Amino acid sequence: MGVIISMLRGINVSGQKKVPMKELKALYEELGFTRVSTYIQSGNVVFETREKTDGLVRKIENALHAHFGFEVSVIHRTPEELATVLENNPFLKEKDLQADKLYVSFLAETPGAEHIEKARAYQTGADRFEVSGRETYLYLPDGYGRTKFHNNFMEGKLKVTATTRNWKTVNELYTMARNLQTPPAP
Repeated sequence: MGVIISMLRGINVSGQKKVPMKELKALYEELGFTRVSTYIQSGNVVFETREKTDGLVRKIENALHAHFGFEVSVIHRTPEELATVLENNPFLKEKDLQADKLYVSFLAETPGAEHIEKARAYQTGADRFEVSGRETYLYLPDGYGRTKFHNNFMEGKLKVTATTRNWKTVNELYTMARNLQTPPAP
């Protein structure tokens, strides 16, 4: 049995693509996943499955479309992958870092080197990002709401689907996933 962290892109933002977490949890349970829990309204689901990860994203996306009537992209990571994300954040090495200004854009796939280089050309000022594999680490001193390095920028420049979470959420999802790896009480 494996634990998966599932992150939905672009739901419950400015009244668009409304997905109540209670319904989302029930939908995941209907798909046969167990020990399902959600975290905040932005579409974070941690669950257990016996299924292989191949085809899991498509299965969830199809079920979301059938149930809610709109397309939702899903990106997932294992607890081990999320641990690597937490360990490899290049900005954590900096002095006087404000952790509440850290974000991670989770990418559906690794972007091409040429796209990464084109995106880097836009880095000026205090906002910075580093692409590493299927993640983009962001340090945004003025906050996510004021940056040009938002999710649409990442998708447009890197040519991959992305969904962004703040550092607190990434840490909480990891904690939830690790707790789920502990067998349930009899």
